[in-house]
Amino acid sequence: MIKTIIIVIVVLIAAILIFAATKPDTFRVERSTSIKAAPENIYPLINDFHSWKAWSPWEKIGPAAKTMHGGAAGGVGAIYEWDGNNEVGTGRMEIIESSPPSKIVLKIDFIKPFACHNIIEFTLVPRGGSTIVTQAMYGPSPYLSKLVCLFFSMDKMVGTKYEEGLANLKAIAEK
Repeated sequence: MIKTIIIVIVVLIAAILIFAATKPDTFRVERSTSIKAAPENIYPLINDFHSWKAWSPWEKIGPAAKTMHGGAAGGVGAIYEWDGNNEVGTGRMEIIESSPPSKIVLKIDFIKPFACHNIIEFTLVPRGGSTIVTQAMYGPSPYLSKLVCLFFSMDKMVGTKYEEGLANLKAIAEK
């Protein structure tokens, strides 16, 4: 009986490990919202890390985090570093592309609680009297990430925060 239970457990673990290996090698989390404001009014709120304190949900999760702004004041070369609690961790963002008023691309490097390197992209597309603002994060999905994502949804964890951040951005931009 014990031998059968051990065999079943080993087979289940092997099946999980094999299933994880079949997952895609990249990931993408994306959310959008419509904001009743011109792209020119929204763009500066994203292109300057100093403005993020007003709308980023991560600022509320880790209000005691040590932060540092460096590089350019805004746009390409602007840097934001943080060292916070277990929920926000430690990391660095840098704006690597800034195309006013339609696109901002950031390189984000997480150091703690786990190391990973991804891209965050904001696009602003005018539509009538509004702007469709899309925030996306994408990057590689190494094997360990594939395994973790079998049990925790990256889309749900990050996507929920993107929805919250975009709602905050909308409230500020529509004032």
